[in-house]
Amino acid sequence: MSFENILLEKKEQIAYIIINRPERRNALDIQTLQEIVAALEDCKNDQNVGCVIFTGKGDKSFAAGADINQLKEKQPFDVFHPSSMQQVYDQIEYFEKPTIAMVNGYALGGGCELALACDIRVAAETAKFGLPELNLSIIPGAGGTQRLARIVGKGKALEMILTGKMIDGEEAYRIGLVSEVAALEKLPEKAEEIAKQILSKGPLAVKLAKMAINFGLETDIRTGLLIEKLSQALLFSTNDKIEGTKAFLEKRKPEFTGK
Repeated sequence: MSFENILLEKKEQIAYIIINRPERRNALDIQTLQEIVAALEDCKNDQNVGCVIFTGKGDKSFAAGADINQLKEKQPFDVFHPSSMQQVYDQIEYFEKPTIAMVNGYALGGGCELALACDIRVAAETAKFGLPELNLSIIPGAGGTQRLARIVGKGKALEMILTGKMIDGEEAYRIGLVSEVAALEKLPEKAEEIAKQILSKGPLAVKLAKMAINFGLETDIRTGLLIEKLSQALLFSTNDKIEGTKAFLEKRKPEFTGK
């Protein structure tokens, strides 16, 4: 599959979706979003891909947000278009395979929201996170008001959004926005380390754990516990559960088949 604004690279079981517009600080225009959706579909259908890492080309920007030239032309009903940024990020959040944002530079506006939509975020110490949309008299509209508050808490989310302040990788780690921080040159190694830890687990369990957390957080705890219980019941019926427990007792590495 050929792309103009992104690169799709695969390394063993890891797929990299790389925003490839360094001359525009990896700004996210409509075509880039459409290509991200197409790349996700490719990763979904590739049985060898077990984890997807998002990053930006170069060492200055992860994604610098929406393309302002397109943003100024936006009309009210554009927010409901299937290719709108919020719709695309919803697909990332609920993608059936785990996703990691490897934030190598500026992650502003829609770029920050892209990172928020991923399951796990790792950042360079020099990365910069921010949601400056209020400077344009709009709000973060691709999940920023909701996902940021759920990840770092209401107070910190309000501070970041209302003031438009930028924070670096170290502060992002301190407030829980990212789970790991590393020197820029060590960042790919850190992201792959996390991906490989995930890939060593039972793939069905990874899929259902992600589903139970995502859907459980959207409801009351009793319903969430029921989702957890039903997910566990399904996993108890799998060959991978038998293999996992058998391998543990035999003190060897399990060989999961996703069945």
